[in-house]
Amino acid sequence: MARVRFRQRLIARLSKRGVADHLRLRAGRPPDGPGPFSEAENRHGHAPTKRAPSTMKRRMLSVVIGLLAVPAAVAAVVASTVWSWNLPTHVPEPRVPANNPMSAVKVELGRRLFYDTRLSGNGTMSCASCHHQSRAFTDGRSLAVGSTGERTHRSALGLANSAWHATYNWANPALVSLEQQMEVPLFGDDPIEMGVNDANRQEILDRLRKDPIYPPLFRQSFPDDGEPLNMATVIKAIAAFERSMVSVDSRYDRYLQGKQALSTSEERGMVLFFGEKAECHHCHGSFNFNDQVVHKKSRLVETLFHNNGLYNVDGKGGYPYPNRGVFESTGKPEDMGAFRAPSLRNVEVTAPYMHDGSVATLEEVIEQYSQGGKVTTTGPNQGDGRLNPHKSGLISRIEFTEQEKLDLLNFLKTLTDEGFLKDPKLSDPWEQTR
Repeated sequence: MARVRFRQRLIARLSKRGVADHLRLRAGRPPDGPGPFSEAENRHGHAPTKRAPSTMKRRMLSVVIGLLAVPAAVAAVVASTVWSWNLPTHVPEPRVPANNPMSAVKVELGRRLFYDTRLSGNGTMSCASCHHQSRAFTDGRSLAVGSTGERTHRSALGLANSAWHATYNWANPALVSLEQQMEVPLFGDDPIEMGVNDANRQEILDRLRKDPIYPPLFRQSFPDDGEPLNMATVIKAIAAFERSMVSVDSRYDRYLQGKQALSTSEERGMVLFFGEKAECHHCHGSFNFNDQVVHKKSRLVETLFHNNGLYNVDGKGGYPYPNRGVFESTGKPEDMGAFRAPSLRNVEVTAPYMHDGSVATLEEVIEQYSQGGKVTTTGPNQGDGRLNPHKSGLISRIEFTEQEKLDLLNFLKTLTDEGFLKDPKLSDPWEQTR
């Protein structure tokens, strides 16, 4: 009974961090209103979308024509344009841009593009080169490497549950959609990642057009476009696939649903995590274990960035160039070293940690927070991050016991979603043809 009560209190705490709406669904109330659903509303409290008959007929015709041209290997997948999130009750439906609605065929198209090296300028690199499914779509490197061999400035962030992020990349408040974010690795030149530019853009699109699998998939995914295979629709399709990367079936999720128990050590770690001694929940307390969450019914969206005392290179709070956080875009001293708190889902498999991959293990991460920051004793970045004047007030010396460190570590491992790491719907569709 005590465990049940704790689970109920925990869900209530998550509700305060932007997840209250989904709990109202349990009681048959729409997220933003007190009344019951009408018969005309679906289970999320929204009236069904109605399309003009001519539009519906045109789209159905596009699907039929497209299926005739699609190879049998993907015909079953692309036959369906309907998308369903299939989320547990403690996870709200994400917000999806009106100009890029989800569909099963678009997600399948995006999956193929995500793993296709022909999308890079020199044909050597795909999105998946820096985002491996077995690592929760990170790459295991301190710094990612672009198509020309140039190292990026920061580590590759995981893509799990990116549909719910309020901003993207490590420290860019202006990137507020996956579609915007995709332009950075595709077109960026400092550093070069995918290496797409004005000189090779048409060549890249021609590569895709020559593959018989792509034209019908683009037609079905974007039936209202006169020329559906273009760089804008490439971006939209990949963004749709990334939104489909949903990870909500960890042992912790099953615990919340009463389907699985946690060990005694894991429960102690959970109490620490959500309690005021460790204070982890202040930056990682939402259902997605971060503090930038936006969902379908969000009205007020916070975009928080934090300095966690990782560096203090000049004794005045400085971070090593070019990784100085939000300061790089605002120039404000108080933004020095401020980065987005990443989701901790699947954190067990996403090492190394921090924006520059400078912390190798989870044990080291826990030790850093136990000490209230990191002390670097050698090299050009030496300094006492614990004394950084811009460090978040939530970061202070805690001095966990060895048992508490182990308990926290064990709880963090319950956030691993093994099914997500092996889900064939997220895997490389070209693997068997290579």
